[in-house]
Amino acid sequence: MNRTCIIIEDQPPAQRILQKFISDVGTLSLKGTFSNAIEAITFLQENSVDLIFLDIHLPKISGMDFLKTLKNSPQVILTTAFSEYAIESYEYNVIDYLLKPFSFQRFVQAISKSTSLSPNKKDIKIHKETSANKILFVKSGHDLIKVNSIDILFIKSDDDYTEVVTVDKTHLSSDSLKKWIEKLGDTFCQVHKSYILNTTYLQKVSGNQIFLNDEIIVPIGRAYKEHFVKKYLK
Repeated sequence: MNRTCIIIEDQPPAQRILQKFISDVGTLSLKGTFSNAIEAITFLQENSVDLIFLDIHLPKISGMDFLKTLKNSPQVILTTAFSEYAIESYEYNVIDYLLKPFSFQRFVQAISKSTSLSPNKKDIKIHKETSANKILFVKSGHDLIKVNSIDILFIKSDDDYTEVVTVDKTHLSSDSLKKWIEKLGDTFCQVHKSYILNTTYLQKVSGNQIFLNDEIIVPIGRAYKEHFVKKYLK
């Protein structure tokens, strides 16, 4: 079944590009296109969707203010020409940040995050009783956000930032993967040049993929596989 989505974007050319990309990708069903957030809020009061493509600079209510109004929000992919909101946006249910103009390939990467890398919490078993739990602080812009290490599923490097994906939400951190490895305990393992995994949640290994559940899949890099197998699978 296709996942449902809406577009909130005030520029017709940008609307048309998103509409075409959504049609071309074939896994999304577009339920509406709105030129401002107020129209979208009215729609969402009576309808639910899986994903929102959201511009930041909108008339009447900005995209960031719209995010703050959402409760039990769908996943959100921001589409904007401005990069300065990246850190702040990850305090909400934002799974990717597309800088205009973006390619169809980059669009598909964002869609992939929404389907395969977003935590399906009902299938995740949380082991709060473990003694390996550590209190950490995610450096996010000017803020330090408290996180329990046992809640972290994986950490992904994304250009100048790292995405700290927990059972509850995703935080965007300015710390590098190297710094995260230094902070974390033995239950965490770097399994790819771009991924650190919390092995507490490991359910299955198939080929070069690690499954935390049926939807959350982390790749294993060739250079990291031997160490991972020896330490955690034997």
